[in-house]
Amino acid sequence: MKQKLIITIFGATGDLTARKLLPALTKLNKDRLIEEQTKIICIGRRDYDHASYLDSVRKIYPDNQDLDRIKPNIIYFNMSIEKQTDYFKLKELIDDESFEDTRKIYYLAVGPDLLEVISKNINASHLIEKKDINSSIVFEKPFGQDLESAKAINELLWGYFDEKQIYRIDHYLGKEMIQNILTVRFANKIFEDSWHNNSIKSIKYIVKETDGILNRGGYYDTSGALKDMVQSHLLQMLALVSMDVPKSYQSDDLKEEKVNVLKRIRYDKESLIMGQYEGYLNEKNVNKESKTETFVFLKAFVDTPRFKGVPMYLLTGKKLDIKESVIIVEFEETAEQHKWHFPLKTNKLYIKIAPQDGISLALNSKVPGLSDDVESVELEYCIACNSVGNMPEAYEKLLLDITKYHKRLFTRWDEIEYSWQLVDEIKQDFVASSKSLVTYKNFDELKKLIKEKTNEVF
Repeated sequence: MKQKLIITIFGATGDLTARKLLPALTKLNKDRLIEEQTKIICIGRRDYDHASYLDSVRKIYPDNQDLDRIKPNIIYFNMSIEKQTDYFKLKELIDDESFEDTRKIYYLAVGPDLLEVISKNINASHLIEKKDINSSIVFEKPFGQDLESAKAINELLWGYFDEKQIYRIDHYLGKEMIQNILTVRFANKIFEDSWHNNSIKSIKYIVKETDGILNRGGYYDTSGALKDMVQSHLLQMLALVSMDVPKSYQSDDLKEEKVNVLKRIRYDKESLIMGQYEGYLNEKNVNKESKTETFVFLKAFVDTPRFKGVPMYLLTGKKLDIKESVIIVEFEETAEQHKWHFPLKTNKLYIKIAPQDGISLALNSKVPGLSDDVESVELEYCIACNSVGNMPEAYEKLLLDITKYHKRLFTRWDEIEYSWQLVDEIKQDFVASSKSLVTYKNFDELKKLIKEKTNEVF
């Protein structure tokens, strides 16, 4: 039976598919946001049949209680990634299930080392033709290991596919509060009218984790916090917060303004702190002499008329005090605070991404009673608290957008290019400076260093 939507997943026996993709597709199906009969072709090398494949998925992620809902939609297709003839067999299967205008999505839930061979064979077997507007290829970060390798990957992709067919996933962009940044900015006059260097004192971008690298030593030791977090998540957050007003809410107009920010970031070399948590060298699959950083802090500036001179602080790391992802926009004091000797407490906007999505605003108010004392009070809206059981996961939004050809939450090549330029510069400067990684036991040690370098309190 022919279908209007076919999603083909390479790497379907892995964790990403079991823990993220299939649960997201299950929920989209349950909520009737995708075609009920959507075909999901799950590709793997292992010799499974339909039942044993689903059993393997349940073992990896037993929490997907509704998996049986999409059981009839799933086809397990055993094939070799390297064998071109298998791709022609896959094409026969997909052609049998397709109308002429069927939406076809090829999701590469595989490591970056398999990107080239899969792309080449998808092209050679005509699974995707450049002129075919209904077919798309999706792949995950890392988008290379540095600018040079990222360029090589991009040239490879452009050789086989049109840019409009390519969806580069950074799952952070699918998170509710990341999506909400533009709404907070552009749908609230109180913020947009003061969103510039005359009113904003500083902005902090913080992503902290309490865990170490867990079982990701093989991947993490070749990446590190700078590549894993700063190059993608933190710089995307910074671009959304710092961008100028786009011509429209359309994908390319938004990306133009993000790129205008990314290519104008300048960082302060003296502020840079790179650290490694105590015990990292004893982690599984980590080189015993590894110089990989698990913590990064830096101070940067965006040299645009809107934000020139405003310090931006980026902080991310593992084995820190709490799990937290937050953007803190600190506003300048008023002239009256100085003239009338009010306490110099600043207004702060908190855009909270994890562990709970929400927004809070710190304002100054008179303390109730007979005194004239002033205190900081927080107005808070907890999005997660008001959406119990209904908060979509990032992958639900991202997959839904792909089915609808929406590219606003996906990164364009030039965004990646300018991000890598900055990250490469930071890495090269650190190596050239002969600085050593700071070994830290806890976040308190790092906070002292940050205070010494910038006088900022974290």
